[in-house]
Amino acid sequence: MLYSKRAPKENIVVKGARVLDPATGVDEVLDIRVDDGVIAEVGTVLHPNGHRIVEGGGLLLAPAFVDPHVHLRTPGREDEETIETGTKAAAAGGYCAIFAMPNTEPVTDSAAVLGALVETARAEAEIPVGFLAAITKGQQGGELTEMAELADAGAAAFSDDGMPVESPGLMRRALQYSSVTNRPLALHCEELTLSRGGQMHEGPVSAELGFTGYPSVAESVMVERDLALAAYESRPLHILHVSARESVDAIRAALDAKVEVTAEVTPHHLCLTDEAVRSLDSNVKMNPPLRSADDRTALIEALKDGTISAVATDHAPHARHEKEVPFEAAPFGVTGLETAFAALYTHLVVPGLVSLETLIERMSAGAARVYGLRPPKIDVGAPANFVLLDTAGSWRVTEEAFRSRSKNSWLLGQKLQGQVRMTIAEGRVVHEG
Repeated sequence: MLYSKRAPKENIVVKGARVLDPATGVDEVLDIRVDDGVIAEVGTVLHPNGHRIVEGGGLLLAPAFVDPHVHLRTPGREDEETIETGTKAAAAGGYCAIFAMPNTEPVTDSAAVLGALVETARAEAEIPVGFLAAITKGQQGGELTEMAELADAGAAAFSDDGMPVESPGLMRRALQYSSVTNRPLALHCEELTLSRGGQMHEGPVSAELGFTGYPSVAESVMVERDLALAAYESRPLHILHVSARESVDAIRAALDAKVEVTAEVTPHHLCLTDEAVRSLDSNVKMNPPLRSADDRTALIEALKDGTISAVATDHAPHARHEKEVPFEAAPFGVTGLETAFAALYTHLVVPGLVSLETLIERMSAGAARVYGLRPPKIDVGAPANFVLLDTAGSWRVTEEAFRSRSKNSWLLGQKLQGQVRMTIAEGRVVHEG
């Protein structure tokens, strides 16, 4: 389900870092010894036996992050991103695994396309990457893909991300087939008859700017429909990039009713509101759009109480010429892999809106559980998947520093607190900075 290039595992000792793993309850200054890519000792390492020594004093060592929602633009738009550049960007952001969406060119809707992606990942991927396959052929919403064949070919889950499955009957059949494949559905929830033509959140700001509004109800009514179908079929599903209070309320009610649902939220929806669109910067144009301050508050509270169990970047690279146009003509989407932790630490943890422990859990174990991945943890016998963070370090976001091929970040020019100093994924040092 996860694929990456093969490389030698590390023998390494990290000395004197603050080890924080919310999943295991560890929070103390410790040494970590890694033998052949596996955590062999947690405590005081007296005999490193020729291992590489990394001084961790003043740094935070935490489980590495997992991103359940990334666009790698391969195949078809390698000018925007490749598996190689996207996974390098992820490594620089502290990630040990990512999952790529299927809205590629051609769409990942056949075993042949998926197989080619798997082979490319085995040759190029710096960190493990999983691939989602489309729910419907061509993401056109008319006919289901060969889901069983795609699962056998290595699909991690199924999604028509970027497009909703409009037909309730087809969605019901997809849920039924998911019981055969044992793979969850990850759903982009949007009622197109309500959102069509929308450039930003429908509200006072859109009225003032003269942009067509994309109302929050366009998301929430589809969330409610899909949750009702999942409840009826007793099947799990994952709700992508939640943006609206009404959607949060629906997910919370479904969880109370024991529906097996997970949900994710992006850094930009947690940090910004539609007020940011007053800048007319196309790098704050995304789908779903930035919403009101009330929606943002609801998302933060849902992240804290676990209604939303995962942070996902929805990393969406675009070529420069595509974004350097008037706001209403620009495509939706922003990058996020290299800035997610720092953005959230700066905008949520430092102001006291979310605890560091909660942020790490939602970026790591919570995100891993979305597609059934074993959560990264700091424990003897576990694969070495961890990140060294300098929470006191500050840096300015610049185009030149990005590993991604695309530069369409909403954070360009901003000063952030929190730096990734080292990422270890599957027992290999994949980033040092």
